[in-house]
Amino acid sequence: MPLTIDEVRAFIRQLPDAAAVAQVQEAAAQRLRAIDKAAFAHTQSGRRARITPTVRSKLLRGLTGTVQERNRNGRRAGSLLDEESTRQLRAHPRNSHYRIPENVRRFRIPGSGVPISCLELTED
Repeated sequence: MPLTIDEVRAFIRQLPDAAAVAQVQEAAAQRLRAIDKAAFAHTQSGRRARITPTVRSKLLRGLTGTVQERNRNGRRAGSLLDEESTRQLRAHPRNSHYRIPENVRRFRIPGSGVPISCLELTED
């Protein structure tokens, strides 16, 4: 029979010191990473995706493109915007962050990319 959350909390309250609590924290962090990895395993390079409204940069919200490679820890991925999204970002009146030359048809978002949790896969 699985433990209840109340039983887990009671167990943690009885731990003798900070080192023991830290071990529980590390185990929980490992489990969260595994859950996160499984939840976004389908977000792979080459898939088309829309950047969701949960992304921090308001300029990127709703733009679409192709998922590129993930960063080392797998939590972010590069994004190569499609032509229409590149045009929208270039023309956005508040865009002073992304400099996109006129001859660039598809813009790759610089830096470490977009959080995987902020990408919604669309039909290919």
